[in-house]
Amino acid sequence: MQTETALQLWQDGQRRLRDADPSLRQQLERVTDAVVDELRRRLGGAFTTDDLAQLYSQGSDWVLDVAMATVPDDPNAWDASAVVGAAFSRYVREAVDWSGGKRRTREELEHQSQPLDR
Repeated sequence: MQTETALQLWQDGQRRLRDADPSLRQQLERVTDAVVDELRRRLGGAFTTDDLAQLYSQGSDWVLDVAMATVPDDPNAWDASAVVGAAFSRYVREAVDWSGGKRRTREELEHQSQPLDR
């Protein structure tokens, strides 16, 4: 899966979470936060949007386990269509090539790492 496609799917998940029934949203937020924590554990230190998209393309079956452990008594909060996308959408903000709500190009990253001439 291409990273741009994954980004669109993650944004859709964020929208689904935002538009969820208010009575369910708090539980979905708890699960989303737990999935973000698991993403942090799985990817470790510095990562790129491509790294995150690669993890996403490997499947998200593990999210059900996280959801069930986080909110065991409310199966409605295990809605993967919302929490997976929302969690990845939130976590991509920590990618080394993410800035200002968009993915930076390799050239932008290389330019940023160049020392300024004085």
